Amino acid sequence: MTKHKIGTRNEWLKARLELLKSEKELTRRGDELAQRRQELPWVAIDKDYRFETDEGSASLADLFRDRSQLLVYHYMFGPDYKAGCATCSTIADGFNGFAIHLAHHDVMQWCVSLAPLARIQTYKRRMGWTFPWASSNGSDFNYDFSVGFTEEQQRKGGIQYNYRREPPFGGGRASVHAKTCGTDTATYTRERPGMSAFVLEDGAVYQTYSTFARGLDGLWGMFQWLDRAPKGRNEADGPWWRRHDEYED
Repeated sequence: MTKHKIGTRNEWLKARLELLKSEKELTRRGDELAQRRQELPWVAIDKDYRFETDEGSASLADLFRDRSQLLVYHYMFGPDYKAGCATCSTIADGFNGFAIHLAHHDVMQWCVSLAPLARIQTYKRRMGWTFPWASSNGSDFNYDFSVGFTEEQQRKGGIQYNYRREPPFGGGRASVHAKTCGTDTATYTRERPGMSAFVLEDGAVYQTYSTFARGLDGLWGMFQWLDRAPKGRNEADGPWWRRHDEYED
């Protein structure tokens, strides 16, 4: 026998209409926040970042590929990882579908990771993905955009992530995630997820926006569906998700 509240159709409709008011308010608030993101001041990018891509060495401006806007997903795949982050993988599973639509609306979407390009390419083939993915190995890109950190920063409490400073590394709770990447927790957490937006205007590149941690929830297509499912995300027992080729069935 279910423990959840049971009601009549009329009781459900009354409650649903009340919820609809809140949903509409959230939508309006989301529209306002989107506008405020677009109104943020632009920051000029003066450093010559270099990336390795399937087509060869590229600058940040090259990643625009004749578009004026660039969206970068900072994918957790460190140089010492054996595989890309499983959580990032569940997010990236949606990229193939909409990258082509973005590209036809003046927006290029890329993943960027610190892992060497050859390892990225191998993993990308395994996952069956076709979206652009570049290696920033040998560049300061990940470090400058607060998604890559050194052992010294981690040890001394010098990590500044999601706009706040973290205490020195104390073990953390990411051991399960680290294991799926074939590395230890300290190494795993020196990489972090994020998303950054850039614009190219008159030959100059500007950063317009960056977000991290829970700020990425809106990009996680799976969670948007689960938030509308009867039992929600149902994360009480920790991370349940796997890479799409790792489920037992």
